[in-house]
Amino acid sequence: MSAYGAAVVVDRAPGSRDVAPVDPGDLAIVQRVLAPLEETPRFWLVLFAICALGTALGLFAVGYTLWLGIGAWGNNIPVAWAFDIVNFVWWIGIGHAGTFISAFLLLLNQPWRAAFNRMAEAMTLFAVAIAGAFPLLHLGRPWFFYWLMPYPATMGVWPNFKSALPWDAAAVGTYFLVSVMFFYLGLIPDLATSRDRLTGRTRRRVYGVFALGWSGTSSQWRRHRAALKIIAGIAAALVVSVHSIVSFDFAIAQLSGWHSTILPPYFVLGAIYSGFAMVLALAIPVRGWYGMQTIITIDHLERLAKLLLTVCLLLTYCYTAEFSTAAYSNDPLEHATYFAHWPAGPFGWLFWTMLVLNVVVPQVLWFRRYRRNLNVLAGVAIGVLVGMWLERFIIIVSSLAQGALPSTWHGFVPTWVDWGILVGSLSFFGLCFLLFLRFVPAASMGELRRHRIEKIYDGWP
Repeated sequence: MSAYGAAVVVDRAPGSRDVAPVDPGDLAIVQRVLAPLEETPRFWLVLFAICALGTALGLFAVGYTLWLGIGAWGNNIPVAWAFDIVNFVWWIGIGHAGTFISAFLLLLNQPWRAAFNRMAEAMTLFAVAIAGAFPLLHLGRPWFFYWLMPYPATMGVWPNFKSALPWDAAAVGTYFLVSVMFFYLGLIPDLATSRDRLTGRTRRRVYGVFALGWSGTSSQWRRHRAALKIIAGIAAALVVSVHSIVSFDFAIAQLSGWHSTILPPYFVLGAIYSGFAMVLALAIPVRGWYGMQTIITIDHLERLAKLLLTVCLLLTYCYTAEFSTAAYSNDPLEHATYFAHWPAGPFGWLFWTMLVLNVVVPQVLWFRRYRRNLNVLAGVAIGVLVGMWLERFIIIVSSLAQGALPSTWHGFVPTWVDWGILVGSLSFFGLCFLLFLRFVPAASMGELRRHRIEKIYDGWP
């Protein structure tokens, strides 16, 4: 092991040189990535305090819900699903980009993923954990959450396994488990580097325990990369399957606006879309605040912007197919549902705001100067996040509010508890991400150094 941490190993032909020496270029990468772990900037403390206050508000709203019941929310009959399921689908979607960036780009041997795959993977874990809390709260009696699993059938409870809720529990639980494995496995070499480079006996011992004795030998690196690709293959399949299963919550219902076979690909694309936007929204400020311009370059951000634009066009096609299906349908209920989206309809302003944010605004990314403008990228990313939340709100609330019987039509007005839980979830996400930046290397040092060495020794046999 070198003095600068675990050695960087390059897979080469047998008999060739395989351990890359650590030079000042590698040292610069290690120092830049580990700098946030050495000191706490003032802006970090301010953001942490703000997120802590927002999290406290969310916990108070959750406690009020548990004390009073679901009646504290704005849910009613027929709008039995509202902010809770909207937030659930939105957060699950955000968690998809981390796996997509890490797993798909790893399988495609794209080295530029190393710039922000660690942040994307951490974002996945936090988003999926937050998303899983909303269906549990919606149960009304979350202390019986284990009824969603097959085990209660042995007690004679016999939960309804034809319901989409147990499907969600199995899919989200599997996705979270695989994401944790993928994140931790990729983190082990950097934990070893932190163990060797950081000061403080206690910190070095903690990092050493989680590094699992990593020493950076050639055999360890080969097994590490093989294991990463195996888990990446599993995670890549989960990217498609998990949000498809979430879409079945709606597609299996005999309700206008939901009962459609386009929903699985529609939801998967929407999930990846919002996830890419969140990665951009996080990477841009982290790049500036921590001086990581040499690691997260403008070229990396431009490639991510191109992917965002590509998914935008695919999602626009899904919007067009959905509207065409309703227009050519002979079902008057389908017509009534989509007439509610026109400007004069009850959900018109929300619907057209969503279209502008999700379809129109990202079109500026066709131009290279805007793809390389950080302010434009940040604005587009935040706009897409807001637009995708509005999309989930329109899908869920508008379809439930105007069902088959006009006599049952009812609007929805969120309460302060609804808003408090939403703000709390955003704040808790920010809190977790700030703690991640403080205690975990934000970029994959091992991969960054590996790709740098491969460029330098590109002429090796």
